[in-house]
Amino acid sequence: MLSGTANVVFFVLLMTILLGYVLWPTLRVFTIGLDPSILREIFSSGSSANARALYNSVWISLWTVIGAGVLGTAMAWLLFRFDFPLRPSLTALAALPLALPPLVGVLAFLFLYGESGILPRGAQVVFGLENVPFSFSGMWAVWLVHVYSMYVFYYLFCSAALKTLDQSLIEAASDLGAGPVRTFLTVTVPHLRPSMISASLLVFMISMASFTAPLLFAGTENFLTLQIYNYKMNGNLPYSAAVSVVLTIICLLFLLLFELDRKRGRVSTASKGASPAPSPLRSGHSRLLAMLCAAAIILFLALPVLTIILISFVREGSWTYQVLPQAYTLDNYLNLLRQPDVIQPMLNSLRMATLATVGNILFGVVAALFVVKGSLKGRALVRILAILPFAIPGTVIAINLIITFSEPSALSGGSVLVGTFWLLPLAYFIRHIPLIVRSTIASLETYDDRLTDASVDLGASRTHTFFRIVLPSVAPGILAGTLLTFVTALGEFVSSILLYVFDNRPISVEILSQLRLYDFGAAAAYSVFLMILIGLATWFTTRMSDAKTPGYTI
Repeated sequence: MLSGTANVVFFVLLMTILLGYVLWPTLRVFTIGLDPSILREIFSSGSSANARALYNSVWISLWTVIGAGVLGTAMAWLLFRFDFPLRPSLTALAALPLALPPLVGVLAFLFLYGESGILPRGAQVVFGLENVPFSFSGMWAVWLVHVYSMYVFYYLFCSAALKTLDQSLIEAASDLGAGPVRTFLTVTVPHLRPSMISASLLVFMISMASFTAPLLFAGTENFLTLQIYNYKMNGNLPYSAAVSVVLTIICLLFLLLFELDRKRGRVSTASKGASPAPSPLRSGHSRLLAMLCAAAIILFLALPVLTIILISFVREGSWTYQVLPQAYTLDNYLNLLRQPDVIQPMLNSLRMATLATVGNILFGVVAALFVVKGSLKGRALVRILAILPFAIPGTVIAINLIITFSEPSALSGGSVLVGTFWLLPLAYFIRHIPLIVRSTIASLETYDDRLTDASVDLGASRTHTFFRIVLPSVAPGILAGTLLTFVTALGEFVSSILLYVFDNRPISVEILSQLRLYDFGAAAAYSVFLMILIGLATWFTTRMSDAKTPGYTI
């Protein structure tokens, strides 16, 4: 337990940050956006642009839940239950979309499936057609990008649940004459239902807040996030605030449902012994069908990454109407190293992601200690406010900060932060508060307080005990949250596009700028560099996590 003084100090510090930088900006936007006259005007009829945006956002989110749910759950079940050719490769690539920042993934789909993409143009040449036979744009293109990037949540949630499935239940169902389909529906699906519901709520909320895919693929279709962006760019902050309020309320509702489901879904299951190895497919037709399906999914997962790598070597202006680029060069990568103006966005992203991550670590550890080990009644309030940013889309956080820090205040040290370097790392910090807080709380809830008591009884101070006993024990949780925070901040685009200035433009904004200049090679080279940074961060964090085995030396 924390001491009385530490309880008070932590509570005041945490509440100052949460009230000042999370709740107060949100309430200011609500004050502006809940104006009845503005709401009546922007939602004047069912055919208004904002009404269509609301419909499109909900529609695409529901279909994303269906598509991602079917793909992710099916992959988790098939990889758990059966052994077939290409299974190891599919297992290794199953979580690949998590390594792609949103803008990079959308860019890859644009190069692959857009009207001038490799696959449509390739089909046109192969079949001698006058026009491309297909191209992805509009609502279904947004849906495909969402399914690609969000099925992973179903896959990871259901894979974790399947590891706790009691195999004796499946064997009993088979002994009683139930076929594979009936066993799946009556035994497996009920066991997976909590994980599927949690993933569905999470995916719906993330899809509602999606900005990048609608921006590049939606065309003339309206989405709530795009309306927020368009109103802000046109200087109409009251309308932008009103749409932000509508989107935030929807996301808050689903965050509440997610939290209720998480608490209700805590069930303990026991499995008799280790999980059995996947059953090999015996039939030649079944093995062939499974191999073809696995190959198709592997291509679907790997092609975007391979496409970005290929395009990163394209010489500027050499790829117009051709199926594949005609000229390649290393200059796109060399320029990243030798031209200061080219390398500056990378340095900006590294600097801002590092600042935000350090802030998130300090705040997250203190908040988790107070919530789990504190004794004040304000712990529940801190916990609620700490997860609030998870329900606030990036576009809304940007509008919150623009409205709040467009004038001097005590929270900004008496300065105007809009138009400065510091507003963007502040947005990164606010967006990612829940990540380290939640991961550290999860680690602390499993920490045995008897270790602390033993250390103090042996003469160690509480400070020494914290750094030598408590911190190494919860380090894996802190590192997991740190990794997710850092890599997300590196590729952050949604808040960046609304808050950046030229001097702190991040990689994601520079990628979009190069794309608009039709310098596809430079845009792809930035994307590859961003993927390399994420890979290195993941490798470093994994090594650190492996090295952080608790050592209880007093």
